[in-house]
Amino acid sequence: MKNTGRYDTSGLIENQYEPGSNKQVLKNIPGIKSRQGISQIEARELLRVTNQMTEYYDRDHGFTAADICYMHHDWLGSIYEWAGHYRNVTMIKDNFPFAAPSLIPKLMDEFEKEILCRYTPCNFDSRYDVVTAIAVVHTELLLIHPFREGNGRIARLLAIIMALQARLPFLDFSYLKDQKKDEYFAAVRSGLERDYKSMEKIFNDVIYRSLKSYDEE
Repeated sequence: MKNTGRYDTSGLIENQYEPGSNKQVLKNIPGIKSRQGISQIEARELLRVTNQMTEYYDRDHGFTAADICYMHHDWLGSIYEWAGHYRNVTMIKDNFPFAAPSLIPKLMDEFEKEILCRYTPCNFDSRYDVVTAIAVVHTELLLIHPFREGNGRIARLLAIIMALQARLPFLDFSYLKDQKKDEYFAAVRSGLERDYKSMEKIFNDVIYRSLKSYDEE
């Protein structure tokens, strides 16, 4: 049967569920059993770490794989034991397999050397170069999907910081909902062929809407 919701997984501790949660909530340090409860604490901690990281990383910072692990751990370290560590489970969404766990350390090393070193710090002069940089980094990180949970949110946090490096306003991703989710995921899949045009269009829209909101304040 086709998976149309959360991820299909198989693996180790990352695939354990909180007792009493009816396999709806991953095993977590606070012992939260409801999806609403875990979503609330994840959102609260993400807000905290977003405020922290946008201050911590300056305009001239070139990102590394270690930075990404650090952000993930700082966000989810009080919730999940595996926060900040590369996943050991296979992950598939809508029959689309992300990188095999055994390949993640090598892929993240290549991601750092070939992508992060090229596109960060994101202080390019032209908007076109900024959009390209954010789109490529975002797509490639999501294709690797290095963590058990929170890859999209970490990728968006990195995009926010890159935009701030380019002296753009805080990116607003709120319009990527409902039917836009399919467009977004299709743009990620296009990255397998090194085709980033769809993701560039998405970030052009995100930046346009973010600038508009900023000007209206």
